[in-house]
Amino acid sequence: MGSSRSDVVDEPIDPDTGPAPPARHGPWRGQGPVVGVVAVGGALGATARYGASLLWPTPSSAFPWTILLVNAVGCAVIGVFLVLITEMWTAHRLVRPFFGTGVLGGFTTFSTYAVDFTRLIQDGRIAIAFGYLLGTLVMAMAAVWAAVVATRRVLGGYSGTGRYGGTGGYGGGTGGRAAR
Repeated sequence: MGSSRSDVVDEPIDPDTGPAPPARHGPWRGQGPVVGVVAVGGALGATARYGASLLWPTPSSAFPWTILLVNAVGCAVIGVFLVLITEMWTAHRLVRPFFGTGVLGGFTTFSTYAVDFTRLIQDGRIAIAFGYLLGTLVMAMAAVWAAVVATRRVLGGYSGTGRYGGTGGYGGGTGGRAAR
C-alpha cells in the first residue's frame, strides 16, 4: 500500500531486463486538445442557446422563461450524460470536456440568469426576481435528479446502490464500468 504509481512503472516487467523507458506523449496527450474541444463544444452550445432565444424570444419586460427552460433542459441532459459516461460506458477522454463542459456549459447559462435576475430587481419586481433565483436552482437540481433516475430506469439493471450489476453491454462486470 505504500508504493506509489511511479515506483511500479519504474520496475521491470521481467527481472532480467532493465526498467521500461519513459512513455512518450504524442500531440493528443496534453491539455491542448482538451482546451480545443471545450472551445468547440462551447461555441456549439452557445449557438444552440442563441437559437433557443430566437425561437422563443423574451421581451425585456417579461419573465425570462426561455433561459429558465434552457437551464432546466441543459441540466436534464447533464444528468443523462453523466449516467451514461460514468456508469454505463467508457468514453474517450475528450468526450466529457467536449460535451459536458463545452456543449452543455455553453448551452446553459449562469451569466444570463444573473442578468435576468438583476433586470427583474431593477424593474422593481423583487418577489418575481427572487422566485426566479430560487426557482431556477430548484428546477435545475430537480431536472438533474429526475434525468439520472429516469436514465437508470430506462437502461435497466439499477440496483439502487449507484452501480449497475451484471455483465451486459453496459461496461462489463459488477463495477458498472469497463476498465480504462
